[in-house]
Amino acid sequence: MMSSSDDVRGEGSLFSDQNPSELDALCPSPPGPSRTQRHYERIGTHTGTSFCQTLIHLLKGNIGTGLLGLPLAVKNAGLVLGPVSLLCMGLIALHCMRVLVDCSHYLSAKMNRPSLTYGEAVQYSMENVSWLRRHSHWGKRTVNLFLIITQLGFCCVYFVFLSDNVKQVVEAANATTFNCQVDGGNQTQVLVPSFDSRLYMLCFLPAFILLVFTPNLKYLAPLSLIANLVMATSLVLIYFYSITHIKYPIDLPLVGQAKDYPLFFGTAIFAFEGIGVVLPLENKMHRPQSFPLVLYLGMGIVTFLYISLGTIGYMCFGADIGGSITLNLPNCWTYQAVKLLYCFGIFITFALQFYVPAEILIPSAVARVSEHWERAVDLVLRAVLVIFTCTLAILIPELDLVISLVGSVSSSFLALIFPPILQVLTFHGEGLSPASLAKNLVISFVGLVGFLAGTYVAIEQIVARNALKRELQ
Repeated sequence: MMSSSDDVRGEGSLFSDQNPSELDALCPSPPGPSRTQRHYERIGTHTGTSFCQTLIHLLKGNIGTGLLGLPLAVKNAGLVLGPVSLLCMGLIALHCMRVLVDCSHYLSAKMNRPSLTYGEAVQYSMENVSWLRRHSHWGKRTVNLFLIITQLGFCCVYFVFLSDNVKQVVEAANATTFNCQVDGGNQTQVLVPSFDSRLYMLCFLPAFILLVFTPNLKYLAPLSLIANLVMATSLVLIYFYSITHIKYPIDLPLVGQAKDYPLFFGTAIFAFEGIGVVLPLENKMHRPQSFPLVLYLGMGIVTFLYISLGTIGYMCFGADIGGSITLNLPNCWTYQAVKLLYCFGIFITFALQFYVPAEILIPSAVARVSEHWERAVDLVLRAVLVIFTCTLAILIPELDLVISLVGSVSSSFLALIFPPILQVLTFHGEGLSPASLAKNLVISFVGLVGFLAGTYVAIEQIVARNALKRELQ
């Protein structure tokens, strides 16, 4: 018999059972029906998100700055190997998401729980194995730790993304025209050098701190909707420019250098790391039986976008492709506006990404002080966390390497390593077939190798670039 989770749950625990999600902030709704209801039927209620709403949230949870870095990822892997690798990674990510959902269903029915979070699923799966049962709470805490690392990593990427793009717009402002055909090349020309991008990060710091002081993120829902619309519009314009400016004949390497492939892995898995929103989305659906279709359709769209933009962007800009494709857009007001609009969307999204680690870490500290000091401590800790992410971004002001490092370090665990292990532990007593065991071993091994190689190469490149900058100064 499984032990109750009450012995590891406590008010103000650093790693709470209830993993928060940005969805909890912007679209609160009752959780899905009990898993004991075979057909997930709700009786006498019509609450919950619809099929289309869930699909939109799934797309939003997977499409962000990672998409804009994929052309460089394709360059690191090669014009043929890159798209093929993205397709394989998309299929593996989709499979791992489905594994997480299936294991959650099985464990929630076994525990008579209406729904489970990612961390709870790992915890209860460990309770299936006798020699792991005493330490099962560490499964939940480990998942929460990687959620914190991943989300704070996203926030670091946002600092670097905003500083690089705004810096480029400011530096090219004097020569920006209304004619997008006047540039001699594809890449934005830097004409009036300004101060270092790290100073831009410091300029954004007060705005980010004020943003995360928002007492309830539901107040940001209208801005979030606007941000989604402007980001979608920006992507359409980026596609249009990239497709219409592909240079023929295309003379690009079909397979990249082996030493650059780990950087491709880190960037790609960073882009595909949307597994953290899968269970919250399913739990909030009005008809959860439709979620597999949402998952397949949504991830199909995401994979298509990733492969197409990554390939087209690399074909358009070639070896000059930057850490974000927006940095290669021409020096005219249309595409300068695209950068600024996307920056606005990323700025608003920062609050949503920050919500997850803040709601895991801050309540435990607030619970230790008197009621009089709760609000002050909450605000101070939020400011400290934002300052921490800004400091990390300043230490590593390289957009492509920050994305690859965050993807390799944390996203590989959540998206590739943990789900196969979860399936093995969940069905430990059910007799998994040798083929399933081999499949899970291969996926986890790929994730582990990607983590080790991607982390090593990203750190090595960061050190090398910093050394080169010091020599040039």
